[in-house]
Amino acid sequence: MVILFTLIKGANIYAPQNIGKMNILIASGKIAYIGSEYKAFTGIQGIEIYEAEGLIAFPGIIDGHVHISGGGGEGGFATRTVETGIDDFAANGTTTVVGILGTDCVCRSLEILYAKAKMLETQGITTFMYTGSYRVPAVTLTGDVQKDLILIDKVVGVGEIAISDHRSSQPSKKELSRLCADARVGGMLSGKAGIVHFHVGDHIDGLKPIMQVFRETSLPITQFYPTHVNRNAALFKQAMDFVKMGGYIDLTAGIEPQNPADDCIPAYKALKILLDSGADDNNITITSDGNGSASSLDSNGEIKKVNPISCGVLLNDLKKAVTELKVPLEKALKTVTANPARILKLESKGNIKEGMDGDIVISDEKLNINTVFAKGKKIYQQSQVP
Repeated sequence: MVILFTLIKGANIYAPQNIGKMNILIASGKIAYIGSEYKAFTGIQGIEIYEAEGLIAFPGIIDGHVHISGGGGEGGFATRTVETGIDDFAANGTTTVVGILGTDCVCRSLEILYAKAKMLETQGITTFMYTGSYRVPAVTLTGDVQKDLILIDKVVGVGEIAISDHRSSQPSKKELSRLCADARVGGMLSGKAGIVHFHVGDHIDGLKPIMQVFRETSLPITQFYPTHVNRNAALFKQAMDFVKMGGYIDLTAGIEPQNPADDCIPAYKALKILLDSGADDNNITITSDGNGSASSLDSNGEIKKVNPISCGVLLNDLKKAVTELKVPLEKALKTVTANPARILKLESKGNIKEGMDGDIVISDEKLNINTVFAKGKKIYQQSQVP
């Protein structure tokens, strides 16, 4: 039978706010109906009925920071990480990804990143990308940041631009100001986010380069979108202040202290701290940094070991936030659904409501995933795992 419609029956829906136990009809890849009715649909030819009694439904996860074409390489060619595959996302409830380059924009190119994004989309998920890399001036596809945003369908912003890091281009305030201004105008003309996604390193300056541009130009604080802000305590304090000023921040999942001197804050703990402090939960996101490399450095800053990062760390940290720290489920889910969708202007993503894309995850209350739908098509079911 050719499946034309999918009816999800009896799920407790987190949209991401909890709207109660209802039925969801998906047609042509879109959510066509949410409500109590189901009998009228059961006789339709080409319908698949999914019984979700006792389970929850929430929007497909948006992972806004993934090295889909591979990353790493800072320790030489042997430390390059591999490309992602569809299974890296499907089993973890991720239905939308934003691809990025990192340190290497020579052996890794935006052309390859774009092609990989197109490949993943043909396999069932939705993909976007940032133009640029760590370097300033930014590498682009067309030779110009504004042109990339206006003319390249998948480009939503510029990133990840490195600051406060020995691997950065050590960009000046003038260079960052021009880059952010070009991204903003490109976003305005294209109707896209046009945001600048900053990789923030371990240097003591932290968010200082961003704050200098913000204070000395007319650019709004929402033009800047720093990530890895939970990598050390001093940077996290700056990030908490940044949120209070109305800025967006991105926590990196999978970060755990490696020794007693390591003062990084795991994303699930950072989220709890932020919420308890009264931070605006609309301005916080969490991403995986999937297929990037977690580098261990010696006292001279030389790489000792490089470990590839699993895309699954994002779901794992969400689970810990909900089950271990008792973060309310809808607040945890916002960080990977509604919030990134709004910040990146992904208008058909991040919410379960009529007219939105049929990206839906079915799980238990502890976020153990049962089934994943992307644009109405089933891309994962628990029984597929041995």
